[in-house]
Amino acid sequence: MEAFFNFLHENLLLIYLLAFSILLGIEVISKVPAVLHTPLMSGANAIHGVVLVGAIIVLFNARMDDYLSLGLGFVAVVFGTLNVVGGFAVTDRMLEMFKKKKK
Repeated sequence: MEAFFNFLHENLLLIYLLAFSILLGIEVISKVPAVLHTPLMSGANAIHGVVLVGAIIVLFNARMDDYLSLGLGFVAVVFGTLNVVGGFAVTDRMLEMFKKKKK
């Protein structure tokens, strides 16, 4: 238990920064009008693509005998890929709602 409290004490500034970032993110997102959600999702998908590239780079730099790093890297690449593909599918579907229907 003492190790946990030492960890909290050593990382208190980072914990405050994380809490502040969460509150700031919620405040910013709540002020975004509904019309801008589609472009913001496209931007978020691009960021997730960068995260996916980073996960691939980290996976390739892992040692071959470190199975934990390889396994976690593989899971990160799979989840990142699913996130990017799913995000673009949702964005495409949202853009379809704004198109005029054919008669």
